Amino acid sequence: MNEVLDLGYARVDIGREARQGLPEVVYGPGKTVAQIAGIVTGLLEHNSGPVLATRVAPDTAAAVLERVDAGSYDEEARLLLWRPAAPAGFHVVVAAAGTSDRPVAAEATAVASAVGLATTVVHDVGVAGLDRVLRVRELLRSADAVIVVAGMEGALASVVGGLVRAPVVAVPVSTGYGASLEGVTALLAMHASCAAGVTVVNIDSGFSAAMAVHRIAVSRPTADHGGSA
Repeated sequence: MNEVLDLGYARVDIGREARQGLPEVVYGPGKTVAQIAGIVTGLLEHNSGPVLATRVAPDTAAAVLERVDAGSYDEEARLLLWRPAAPAGFHVVVAAAGTSDRPVAAEATAVASAVGLATTVVHDVGVAGLDRVLRVRELLRSADAVIVVAGMEGALASVVGGLVRAPVVAVPVSTGYGASLEGVTALLAMHASCAAGVTVVNIDSGFSAAMAVHRIAVSRPTADHGGSA
Protein backbone atom coordinates (compact mmCIF):
# COMPACT_ATOMS: atom_id res chain seq x y z
CA MET A 1 0.00 0.00 0.00
CA ASN A 2 1.25 3.47 -0.91
CA GLU A 3 1.28 5.43 2.36
CA VAL A 4 2.07 8.79 0.74
CA LEU A 5 -0.33 10.94 -1.24
CA ASP A 6 1.78 13.22 -3.47
CA LEU A 7 -0.07 16.49 -4.10
CA GLY A 8 2.96 18.25 -5.60
CA TYR A 9 3.12 20.90 -2.87
CA ALA A 10 2.79 18.31 -0.07
CA ARG A 11 3.42 14.60 0.47
CA VAL A 12 0.58 13.62 2.76
CA ASP A 13 1.16 10.74 5.18
CA ILE A 14 -2.08 8.83 4.59
CA GLY A 15 -0.70 5.75 6.36
CA ARG A 16 -0.33 7.43 9.74
CA GLU A 17 -3.80 6.44 10.92
CA ALA A 18 -2.99 2.76 10.38
CA ARG A 19 0.32 3.13 12.23
CA GLN A 20 -0.68 5.42 15.10
CA GLY A 21 -4.47 5.45 15.29
CA LEU A 22 -5.03 9.03 14.07
CA PRO A 23 -4.62 10.70 10.68
CA GLU A 24 -1.86 13.24 10.10
CA VAL A 25 -2.68 16.66 11.58
CA VAL A 26 -2.31 19.73 9.36
CA TYR A 27 -0.25 22.64 10.72
CA GLY A 28 -1.90 25.73 9.27
CA PRO A 29 0.68 28.57 9.37
CA GLY A 30 2.62 29.03 6.16
CA LYS A 31 0.07 27.16 4.05
CA THR A 32 -2.36 28.73 1.59
CA VAL A 33 -6.09 28.15 1.66
CA ALA A 34 -5.78 25.90 -1.39
CA GLN A 35 -3.02 23.87 0.22
CA ILE A 36 -4.90 23.34 3.49
CA ALA A 37 -8.07 22.41 1.62
CA GLY A 38 -6.18 20.00 -0.65
CA ILE A 39 -4.41 18.24 2.21
CA VAL A 40 -7.59 17.99 4.27
CA THR A 41 -9.50 16.57 1.30
CA GLY A 42 -6.83 13.92 0.79
CA LEU A 43 -6.88 12.95 4.46
CA LEU A 44 -10.67 12.70 4.49
CA GLU A 45 -10.67 10.49 1.41
CA HIS A 46 -7.96 8.09 2.59
CA ASN A 47 -8.67 7.91 6.34
CA SER A 48 -11.69 7.33 8.54
CA GLY A 49 -10.74 9.20 11.73
CA PRO A 50 -10.84 12.86 12.75
CA VAL A 51 -9.03 15.37 10.55
CA LEU A 52 -7.60 18.49 12.22
CA ALA A 53 -5.91 21.66 11.01
CA THR A 54 -4.25 23.67 13.79
CA ARG A 55 -3.29 27.33 14.24
CA VAL A 56 -5.63 28.50 11.47
CA ALA A 57 -6.59 32.18 11.37
CA PRO A 58 -10.32 33.01 11.16
CA ASP A 59 -10.28 34.36 7.58
CA THR A 60 -8.29 31.36 6.36
CA ALA A 61 -10.63 28.99 8.19
CA ALA A 62 -13.69 30.54 6.57
CA ALA A 63 -12.16 30.18 3.12
CA VAL A 64 -11.18 26.54 3.74
CA LEU A 65 -14.68 25.67 4.96
CA GLU A 66 -16.08 27.06 1.71
CA ARG A 67 -13.99 24.48 -0.16
CA VAL A 68 -14.31 21.47 2.19
CA ASP A 69 -17.79 20.65 3.48
CA ALA A 70 -18.88 19.42 6.89
CA GLY A 71 -16.10 20.99 8.93
CA SER A 72 -16.25 23.19 12.01
CA TYR A 73 -14.02 25.92 13.41
CA ASP A 74 -13.15 26.83 16.99
CA GLU A 75 -11.88 30.40 16.83
CA GLU A 76 -10.38 30.54 20.32
CA ALA A 77 -8.51 27.27 19.74
CA ARG A 78 -7.79 28.20 16.08
CA LEU A 79 -8.77 24.64 15.15
CA LEU A 80 -10.47 23.36 12.01
CA LEU A 81 -12.07 19.96 12.49
CA TRP A 82 -13.78 17.28 10.43
CA ARG A 83 -15.21 13.99 11.76
CA PRO A 84 -14.53 14.40 15.50
CA ALA A 85 -14.11 11.14 17.37
CA ALA A 86 -16.75 10.06 19.87
CA PRO A 87 -15.68 10.28 23.54
CA ALA A 88 -14.05 7.00 24.54
CA GLY A 89 -14.35 7.24 28.33
CA PHE A 90 -10.89 8.61 29.17
CA HIS A 91 -11.30 11.85 31.14
CA VAL A 92 -8.74 14.66 30.95
CA VAL A 93 -8.95 17.88 32.95
CA VAL A 94 -7.30 20.97 31.47
CA ALA A 95 -6.28 23.37 34.26
CA ALA A 96 -5.28 26.87 33.14
CA ALA A 97 -3.46 29.17 35.55
CA GLY A 98 -4.74 32.53 34.31
CA THR A 99 -7.18 34.15 31.92
CA SER A 100 -4.24 35.09 29.66
CA ASP A 101 -3.56 31.37 29.21
CA ARG A 102 -7.01 30.71 27.71
CA PRO A 103 -5.94 30.40 24.04
CA VAL A 104 -3.43 27.66 24.83
CA ALA A 105 -5.90 25.91 27.13
CA ALA A 106 -8.53 26.19 24.38
CA GLU A 107 -6.24 24.47 21.90
CA ALA A 108 -5.51 21.64 24.36
CA THR A 109 -9.20 21.23 25.15
CA ALA A 110 -10.40 21.33 21.55
CA VAL A 111 -7.76 18.91 20.28
CA ALA A 112 -8.32 16.48 23.16
CA SER A 113 -12.06 16.51 22.52
CA ALA A 114 -11.56 16.10 18.78
CA VAL A 115 -9.55 12.90 19.20
CA GLY A 116 -12.06 11.30 21.55
CA LEU A 117 -11.09 12.30 25.07
CA ALA A 118 -13.79 13.39 27.52
CA THR A 119 -12.56 16.85 28.48
CA THR A 120 -13.24 19.31 31.30
CA VAL A 121 -11.52 22.69 31.51
CA VAL A 122 -11.06 24.90 34.58
CA HIS A 123 -9.75 28.45 34.22
CA ASP A 124 -7.97 30.91 36.48
CA VAL A 125 -6.63 28.49 39.11
CA GLY A 126 -3.13 29.97 39.33
CA VAL A 127 -1.00 29.57 42.44
CA ALA A 128 -1.10 33.26 43.43
CA GLY A 129 -4.49 32.33 44.91
CA LEU A 130 -3.74 28.80 46.06
CA ASP A 131 -7.24 28.27 47.40
CA ARG A 132 -8.50 28.35 43.81
CA VAL A 133 -6.54 25.17 43.05
CA LEU A 134 -7.64 23.51 46.27
CA ARG A 135 -11.28 24.20 45.47
CA VAL A 136 -11.01 21.99 42.35
CA ARG A 137 -8.67 19.33 43.75
CA GLU A 138 -11.36 16.63 43.78
CA LEU A 139 -12.05 17.29 40.10
CA LEU A 140 -8.32 17.08 39.39
CA ARG A 141 -8.06 13.83 41.34
CA SER A 142 -10.99 12.32 39.44
CA ALA A 143 -9.23 12.74 36.09
CA ASP A 144 -7.40 10.04 34.14
CA ALA A 145 -4.87 12.72 33.17
CA VAL A 146 -4.39 16.44 33.80
CA ILE A 147 -3.05 19.03 31.38
CA VAL A 148 -1.65 22.05 33.23
CA VAL A 149 -1.36 25.30 31.27
CA ALA A 150 0.68 28.05 32.95
CA GLY A 151 2.95 30.97 32.17
CA MET A 152 4.90 33.26 34.53
CA GLU A 153 7.03 30.87 36.65
CA GLY A 154 4.96 27.78 35.76
CA ALA A 155 4.45 26.74 39.40
CA LEU A 156 0.97 25.33 38.86
CA ALA A 157 2.44 22.18 37.31
CA SER A 158 4.30 21.33 40.53
CA VAL A 159 1.24 22.05 42.68
CA VAL A 160 -1.01 19.81 40.60
CA GLY A 161 1.71 17.19 40.35
CA GLY A 162 1.72 17.04 44.15
CA LEU A 163 -2.07 16.68 44.40
CA VAL A 164 -2.88 13.91 41.91
CA ARG A 165 -1.68 10.43 41.02
CA ALA A 166 -2.74 10.59 37.35
CA PRO A 167 -0.30 11.61 34.59
CA VAL A 168 0.32 15.37 34.48
CA VAL A 169 1.29 17.01 31.19
CA ALA A 170 2.48 20.60 31.60
CA VAL A 171 2.34 23.31 28.95
CA PRO A 172 4.55 26.37 29.53
CA VAL A 173 2.92 29.51 28.18
CA SER A 174 4.55 32.66 26.85
CA THR A 175 2.57 34.92 29.20
CA GLY A 176 4.38 36.99 31.80
CA TYR A 177 6.67 39.94 32.31
CA GLY A 178 10.24 40.33 31.04
CA ALA A 179 11.99 37.70 33.14
CA SER A 180 9.39 35.17 32.02
CA LEU A 181 11.33 35.20 28.72
CA GLU A 182 8.29 34.40 26.60
CA GLY A 183 7.70 31.07 28.28
CA VAL A 184 11.29 29.92 28.74
CA THR A 185 11.18 30.48 32.51
CA ALA A 186 8.03 28.37 32.83
CA LEU A 187 9.54 25.72 30.55
CA LEU A 188 12.67 25.36 32.66
CA ALA A 189 10.76 25.49 35.94
CA MET A 190 8.39 22.76 34.80
CA HIS A 191 11.34 20.60 33.72
CA ALA A 192 12.90 21.18 37.16
CA SER A 193 9.68 20.40 39.04
CA CYS A 194 10.07 18.57 42.35
CA ALA A 195 6.79 16.76 41.61
CA ALA A 196 8.11 13.50 40.18
CA GLY A 197 6.97 12.39 36.75
CA VAL A 198 5.51 15.61 35.36
CA THR A 199 5.77 15.60 31.56
CA VAL A 200 6.54 18.91 29.82
CA VAL A 201 5.77 19.84 26.20
CA ASN A 202 6.75 22.80 24.04
CA ILE A 203 5.92 26.44 24.84
CA ASP A 204 2.31 27.36 23.97
CA SER A 205 1.67 23.89 22.50
CA GLY A 206 -1.71 22.85 23.79
CA PHE A 207 -1.79 20.58 20.75
CA SER A 208 1.24 18.61 21.91
CA ALA A 209 -0.21 18.15 25.38
CA ALA A 210 -3.50 16.80 24.01
CA MET A 211 -1.68 14.37 21.74
CA ALA A 212 0.55 13.19 24.60
CA VAL A 213 -2.54 12.43 26.68
CA HIS A 214 -4.13 10.66 23.71
CA ARG A 215 -1.12 8.33 23.56
CA ILE A 216 -1.54 7.62 27.27
CA ALA A 217 -5.25 6.95 26.78
CA VAL A 218 -4.91 4.51 23.89
CA SER A 219 -2.12 2.60 25.64
CA ARG A 220 -4.30 1.81 28.66
CA PRO A 221 -6.42 -1.35 28.81
CA THR A 222 -10.02 -0.68 27.77
CA ALA A 223 -11.35 -1.75 31.14
CA ASP A 224 -9.05 0.66 33.00
CA HIS A 225 -10.72 3.96 32.21
CA GLY A 226 -11.81 4.89 35.70
CA GLY A 227 -10.73 8.07 37.45
CA SER A 228 -7.42 8.22 39.31
CA ALA A 229 -8.58 9.32 42.75
